[in-house]
Amino acid sequence: MNNVLVASNRGPVSFTVSDDGELTLRRGGGGLVSGLSGVAKDDGVLWICAALSDGDRSAVRLAPGGRIDHAGYDTGPLRMLDIPPATFHRAYNAVANSTLWFVNHLLYDIPNAPLFGTKFEREWESYRDYNGAFALALAEEAGHEARVMVQDYHLTLTPAMLRAERPDLRVAHFSHTPWAPPEYFSLLPDEVAREVLEGILGADHAGFLTDRWAQSFMDCCEALLGAEADRVGRSVTHDGRTTRIGVHSLGVDGAALWERACEPDVESHMTALKEQVGDRRLIVRIDRTELSKNIVRGLVAYGEFLGAHPEWHGKVVHLAFAYPSRHDLPEYREYTASVQRCAQQIEDEYATEDWDPLILNVNDDYPRSLAAYRMADVLLVNPIRDGMNLVAKEGPVLSPRCALVLSREAGAAAELGPHALLVNPYDTSGTAAALHDALVMPEQERRARRDRLHAAATALPPQQWLAAQLDALA
Repeated sequence: MNNVLVASNRGPVSFTVSDDGELTLRRGGGGLVSGLSGVAKDDGVLWICAALSDGDRSAVRLAPGGRIDHAGYDTGPLRMLDIPPATFHRAYNAVANSTLWFVNHLLYDIPNAPLFGTKFEREWESYRDYNGAFALALAEEAGHEARVMVQDYHLTLTPAMLRAERPDLRVAHFSHTPWAPPEYFSLLPDEVAREVLEGILGADHAGFLTDRWAQSFMDCCEALLGAEADRVGRSVTHDGRTTRIGVHSLGVDGAALWERACEPDVESHMTALKEQVGDRRLIVRIDRTELSKNIVRGLVAYGEFLGAHPEWHGKVVHLAFAYPSRHDLPEYREYTASVQRCAQQIEDEYATEDWDPLILNVNDDYPRSLAAYRMADVLLVNPIRDGMNLVAKEGPVLSPRCALVLSREAGAAAELGPHALLVNPYDTSGTAAALHDALVMPEQERRARRDRLHAAATALPPQQWLAAQLDALA
């Protein structure tokens, strides 16, 4: 039986299946996977995740009890859950990504959404079933008094469900997103809001990336549950139980990231990018095409910069890597189209025969992203709202002279803000001015800021992040 377990929607690997039925394994995507995959595998932590694709489901069917590592794959201890596709779709797309994500990132177009009716009641029941499947698997796999780390907004109900099954376990829940203030969180139906909060309070320890998000969670518990929140001792007491509240910033394993960024596939991408851009200065952004990432305003800001500074025409290129995200949702398909339209407008207005001011790439390619980091003169990270944002931390680790233009609404601003150029993510003119300031920054200041960014970004690597939470469960 296992003494330490991690549960998350997305796992450390994913599978694709070819026309002839052959399975191919690749690294999983997303910031959570980037932060956890290496340390979980190295430390023998059992990871339980959902099968997300046809390839994943095929792998599960070939693995005894869903244990992918028992089927001959070098994944570290890993169990995938083949949740019925209809249940998964409603839980993942309709509730986790279209409701809880929207609430905590303040994304709703309030005059038109949300609308919670009978359809949502069915979707919420699927979310309960989805969380229940994880609780059952954890209960089956965990040894006596094991420590369990439940991850993120997909699994807010799992801690309370697991406690009902296995009261002997020590359970933590960690939120990788922001947390909404009570007046916005209360957009949720009253019973749903209560269920989410009480689900997390089923854990012994509830973790957040910044103090700001932890305070918002405690505010919600006070306002919506009538719970007692201890701001100094960081705890919430409700229905006779006390849950400790922790703040655990997630950083970058600088040595491991550098090692990966020096491999031949990254070097070949650097060669190709240098052929494309020549000796021009590079403004880089690397994001999923996610509503909260604010890509369109970032492109508008770059267009404003080009309009205000013709002296930079032909001398700068914006590498904008905007990888697909959640295309099952119409809002995301339209947002991707908006990104592409905005990019085309910049090309139409400013491109010349020998200068492409913008290179937009929408195909996910991790080695190419690492190559872009290494070449960046400026890194643009301007989310509307973000739990942490590891891109803001990875860039200064890999670029020797990267100036960071960073949204004040990113969780990372709490640590990196003093050494970055902070911007209001809604102010495109302010962001355009920051891009110019970053490009003309004196070299000595640029390198000094980058060194401080590097130190802050690597101060709490995933190993320490995981260990601190396990210690809290001791």
